[in-house]
Amino acid sequence: MRLLLATRNEHKIREFARLMGGAEIDPLPPEVELPPEDGETFAENALGKARAAAAATGRVAIADDSGICAQALGGAPGVRSARYAGEHASDGENLAKLIAQAPAGSPLEYVCVIAYVDPLSGEEREFEGRCAGTLAADPRGDGGFGYDPAFEAADGPAGLTMAELSDRQKDAISHRGRAARALTAWLDSSAS
Repeated sequence: MRLLLATRNEHKIREFARLMGGAEIDPLPPEVELPPEDGETFAENALGKARAAAAATGRVAIADDSGICAQALGGAPGVRSARYAGEHASDGENLAKLIAQAPAGSPLEYVCVIAYVDPLSGEEREFEGRCAGTLAADPRGDGGFGYDPAFEAADGPAGLTMAELSDRQKDAISHRGRAARALTAWLDSSAS
């Protein structure tokens, strides 16, 4: 199966290609405009992007919205994770702000929602994945992206951040991996 992923983020394109091994993943064409991520939930943002991509191309599209929620910050940055330190903030700036505001060892949760939209049938689905963890005292590792250098997964290898894990280890426990497996299982069951 060939799916259009509503992103131009190279990290996400590579990650989705790995996570959905049986599907071919195409990036969003440059001429397609996506709506702003101004929803109150991850699902609203993911669905908005998938709908826009499907409508503009006439193809089945998937989109995700994901982020990190810190218990000590009342769930922030949440849906504002990519813009936590400002509209055009870098991953490093966002991470530095989280570390400055939340205490080391405090509970975190990664959340990912993948939306699926088929413009021909009108079918729309959402698949959610979560990964609980804690905030590391100092960022470590050079794998992954975003908040991975400071996220120690509860069901990952003890003392390692997501940025210190191999792709295989991370994919097995990550929020995006869990959501992608739910989508893949649904696609497989729909095809039979």
